[in-house]
Amino acid sequence: MNPRKDPLRLAIRLGVFLISFLVLYFLTSGLFSWLLQDFAGPILAELASALCATWLALRIYEACRVIDVGLWWNRAAGDNLTLGLSAGVAAACLVTGLPLLLGWASIVRDHPASGEGIVFAVLCLAAGAVGEEIVFRGYGLQILIAGLGPWAAVIPIGLLFGLLHAANPDATSVGVINTAAFGVLFGYAYLRSRDLWLPIGLHFGWNVTLPLFGANLSGIKIFREITGHEMAWRAGTLWSGGEYGPEASLLTSLVFIPLFVFLWKAPIRRQTSPLTDRPAEGAICESSPPSAS
Repeated sequence: MNPRKDPLRLAIRLGVFLISFLVLYFLTSGLFSWLLQDFAGPILAELASALCATWLALRIYEACRVIDVGLWWNRAAGDNLTLGLSAGVAAACLVTGLPLLLGWASIVRDHPASGEGIVFAVLCLAAGAVGEEIVFRGYGLQILIAGLGPWAAVIPIGLLFGLLHAANPDATSVGVINTAAFGVLFGYAYLRSRDLWLPIGLHFGWNVTLPLFGANLSGIKIFREITGHEMAWRAGTLWSGGEYGPEASLLTSLVFIPLFVFLWKAPIRRQTSPLTDRPAEGAICESSPPSAS
């Protein structure tokens, strides 16, 4: 049997990665929160724990480097990151800009924006996007793709991504469903690019744009204090998302159609993943030059 498809071996590898991540996060989240505030602490703890758990699993089972989960940097990675950022920003502008144009919402300014606060928030959101993509589209997803097949891995991991957001403040069923759809979409982005830069770009582009419009992000309201303004909605909860933010709205549900079409048709540079693609003989973790797809 192909060792990549051995169910027991697959379960052990996945278990080592997940348990390592959870233990490391449990040990570091409190310390990081004490050092870096409650908002930034858990984000950086997640990123650090994801990198360390990935390194450990790769060290034990794959003899690969951490960058081999799709974090290597080359021209194709830059192109994919740019495509992802553009799509994420454009999608977020649709669900926030359209209601403003139609008069469904307005921006209410409360106090001057904090320049330092905005820079801090952007860096935190970037770290959060990278950390979540390493956890959900990194080593675990990639060995499942190799062992079970693309969609048998992408769909369950996407659903798990959504369910875990049910613990966020003011989460709703629509918000959880939309977040799960994002999880599947980010997984599809990985399938197209076989690097993490495309899903990271999508994730970060979306996450950074909503707060800049004054909208809540997954129930997080701290951004209002930083930007000095917020979106005041006249439309109902189904269109505004309520306190959870636009991610719990039907507008976000509708935006998945153009996002999927974009990912399907865009000139994404597909790279070779040593974890999901069958390696050439004697080349365990050597990535090959990318190609346009």
